[in-house]
Amino acid sequence: MHTAVKLTCAGLVALLTGCSSLNPFASKAAPRNPPAALENFQQTMAVRTAWTSNIGSAGTFVFSPAVADGSVYVAAADGAMARIEASSGRTLWRINAGMPLTAGVGSDGNTVAVVGEKGMLLAFDAQGKLRWKVQASSEILSAPAVGQGVIVVRSVDNRIAAYEIENGNRRWVAQRQSPPLTLRTAPGIVISGPTAYVALPGGRLSALALTNGGARWEAAVGDPRGTTELERIADLSGAPVIAGSDVCAVAYQGRVACFDAVSGAARWGKEASSEVGVALDERFVYVADERGAVTALSRDSGSGAWRNPKLAYRSLSTPVVAGRAVAVGDGQGYVHFLSRDDGAFLARVGTDGSPVTGTASVAAATALFQTQAGTVVALATE
Repeated sequence: MHTAVKLTCAGLVALLTGCSSLNPFASKAAPRNPPAALENFQQTMAVRTAWTSNIGSAGTFVFSPAVADGSVYVAAADGAMARIEASSGRTLWRINAGMPLTAGVGSDGNTVAVVGEKGMLLAFDAQGKLRWKVQASSEILSAPAVGQGVIVVRSVDNRIAAYEIENGNRRWVAQRQSPPLTLRTAPGIVISGPTAYVALPGGRLSALALTNGGARWEAAVGDPRGTTELERIADLSGAPVIAGSDVCAVAYQGRVACFDAVSGAARWGKEASSEVGVALDERFVYVADERGAVTALSRDSGSGAWRNPKLAYRSLSTPVVAGRAVAVGDGQGYVHFLSRDDGAFLARVGTDGSPVTGTASVAAATALFQTQAGTVVALATE
């Protein structure tokens, strides 16, 4: 379910009394903004389905495939986990975590991390054997970040914690203040070098030292504005993305912005509202906004390069760079390939008809998407 339709009271599990929940999909009435009809076009990019696999339904959560050392790691809400050979789609192992899962997957190729119900963090080795499990402070909705000897998670009470990969001992915990009302979503964490970049509610992007959790810097991507708590929601969406010396992120009802990854100095910011993350290449930052428009902005200045509004209200996924295209999934199970040069449609591929959720991964020339119904599809581009 997309972020705009579920809200959580700060510091509490979402189901406690007093939390707001907006779910227009529960009604059989026609949506106020129906998804745009798909436009016919001449496909000019060859895209083939290299392989598919099914891991199981994501339920009401978001699961994304993780790629490491030639393998794809996937998980589902019922506890199913699998390691798939990226080149062939062959399942190398399939296990059950022993409990329902709420988030995953994170992997560095040696350790595979997922999150169980009520905030249980589980770490497996690359052969699927459980190494350890620990209890976090509360429910976790975003995939763990794995690297540099630690696993970093953020729970819904806005605590960020790092655990030693070898034994599960907690290395540090950092508490951040939560706004009165936040989106029930999965803002992500990225590890790069000695730093964890954490997307937070309230529109903040935080860079924390992996050694002790100390703040290297913190910057505002979205500044809460408006007269009501709903209007003031400006939570970060998706995971920050790092390329070269840039780290970029986007907020709901906020901005898309890029910063110097070391100092946190702002490079530029531009007003935007997105429920999913961004993608980068050497020239552009790609954003799929809440209304379904896909936009390319200059990495150097934030100036607009192109905008494609023809996927309006189709509940787009986080963009991913795939060959000469940028690809987005939608709420009806299609994956759309747009030209990185001008945003024109190049190709379209259908999956299983359920929403394409989470963030796609890339292995060589193959983009890997996971649907809400549990299909994992590898799409190879020319």
